[in-house]
Amino acid sequence: MKKIFLITFCFFVFNSSSISKETTFKKELFDKAQADGKVVIVSSWINYCTSCASQMKVLDKAKNDFDNIEYFKFDVTNKEIAQMFDVQYQTTLLIFKNNEEVHRSIGQTNKDKIYSIIESVL
Repeated sequence: MKKIFLITFCFFVFNSSSISKETTFKKELFDKAQADGKVVIVSSWINYCTSCASQMKVLDKAKNDFDNIEYFKFDVTNKEIAQMFDVQYQTTLLIFKNNEEVHRSIGQTNKDKIYSIIESVL
């Protein structure tokens, strides 16, 4: 019985982190958000990365908690997008304001730190 519970638990944990992993970045939407004066957040992920899932959960919540931000995410194996932003690692967090990159970090998953960075840019 314990094995069944453990297998079921692992299935839901790993399955739930993979659900939110999808590429939402589109160049035209990124450009429009910047033209509209929004703070634009871009993050990179890869399928097996649990820290990516943690970061994305924080950023998904942040887009609802802050006004005037737009959030996009992309699979770091997408070479075209990765090269556009010079991103080489998953869990890379980029923040743009006034058409300029104003923040870059790798591996940041702490909600308080991410929120503090966003607040400093707004």
